[in-house]
Amino acid sequence: MTTTQPLPVQPVPTTIIEALKSALGPKGWSQDEHELAPHIADWRGRYQGSTPILLKPANTAEVAAAVKICSDAGIAITPQGGNTSLCGASTPQGEVLITLKRMNAVREIDPDNDSMTVEAGCVLESLQNTAADADRLFPLSLGSQGTAMIGGLISTNAGGVHVLRYGMTRELVLGLEAVLPDGTIWSGLTGLRKDNTGYDLKQLLIGAEGTLGIITAATLKLFPRPAKMELAFCGLNSVEDAVSFLSLAKKVSGGAVTAFEIMPRLALEFVCAFVPGTRDPLESPHPWYVVCEMSFGRTEGARETLEDALGQAFEAELVQDAVIAENESQALDFWRLRESIALAERGQGKAIKHDISIPVSKMAAFIDLASARIKAIFPDGVVVAFGHVGDGNVHFNVVGLDEAAQKALMANGAAISACVYDTVDEFGGSISAEHGIGILKREELATRKPVDVAVMRAIKQALDPKGIMNPRVLLG
Repeated sequence: MTTTQPLPVQPVPTTIIEALKSALGPKGWSQDEHELAPHIADWRGRYQGSTPILLKPANTAEVAAAVKICSDAGIAITPQGGNTSLCGASTPQGEVLITLKRMNAVREIDPDNDSMTVEAGCVLESLQNTAADADRLFPLSLGSQGTAMIGGLISTNAGGVHVLRYGMTRELVLGLEAVLPDGTIWSGLTGLRKDNTGYDLKQLLIGAEGTLGIITAATLKLFPRPAKMELAFCGLNSVEDAVSFLSLAKKVSGGAVTAFEIMPRLALEFVCAFVPGTRDPLESPHPWYVVCEMSFGRTEGARETLEDALGQAFEAELVQDAVIAENESQALDFWRLRESIALAERGQGKAIKHDISIPVSKMAAFIDLASARIKAIFPDGVVVAFGHVGDGNVHFNVVGLDEAAQKALMANGAAISACVYDTVDEFGGSISAEHGIGILKREELATRKPVDVAVMRAIKQALDPKGIMNPRVLLG
């Protein structure tokens, strides 16, 4: 198969810079180092990049004009949304950088069709609020929702805490508008649920991490707003008990479980130590904790359903203690404990992080085996495994509890990750559940899924023969 190799980083000619400035106007670009600074470093601080110019198009036509100029000259482009990638997918290394942050309009909201059409630069939290104003729910929810933009979330097929009930971002997209690598505008915006007219082209762009084009707008699915949501914070003895409790909760509620998140005691201790205003909601410590959320179409019987599930879990000795949120404020406090783990880990120090997925039924066995293997090769490492056990996605991180352990941890990072990923393969899992590949995992992907990568390279060659779109990412 023909392969598309990434372009080497090369200076962008002054003539191209001037052409881009002219096409986008005075508000559409920046070379100010202070404005560029937050755009050329990733959230984790792992990658530091550079760009000769930051482009800030105001509409799809301007994106197309900029891409056409770069395509004709063979100049590489890095698209960027909220710059919340955890795998280095949006950190430029000398490429022209295009941010969609000025494209933040809600073009249409259609409550009767349960859909809204929005531009790529819309921040997720604002879209959640827009949907709520129309008495609808946009269920995508994750820790970076106050910063992450919908174009980037679609490009990485983001997950979040409600995948159990509503699916990944891929399942929330009805249609897309995008600028292809030659500057052509493809308009696939539609509110249709059924459109069986050949290849579903939007699916090529969803999860492609900007390597096949730049998403400029999307038509998204909306849902009825739940009449009542109930949430419990529970203490358990094991992951095995958590998986059994999940099955019980789904059965008792008739499928009303919308989120089911797990965290170990150490993660809770990190949060309480490094995130002000947080505390353990339970009276005594437990090895594991679960945040269980249910949503209902009617208020009647909602609390009783959650209480019934908890009662049965207590009788089966799956749950040792639990507290139900009495109001929205307390529910947010419980969610804050879960969603602050990544921030708390940064306070604790460096960690080797893995975003992996495993069949839910095998989750407990995987965590036990992978943890034992890590302990065998790196005795000073401590596993912090947490995440969306309801959909099989666990963030399997290895941390050092002191400076010496963290230094040794970094020196052993490759061996630790290889151990984790080898175990993932044994359990039929994936080395990337929701964060994507970016730069971080591209070599791992090529080694573990060579046939898949060869097919993706063929698609890349067909759509981007010059290899200008995010050339270092995903396929490398």
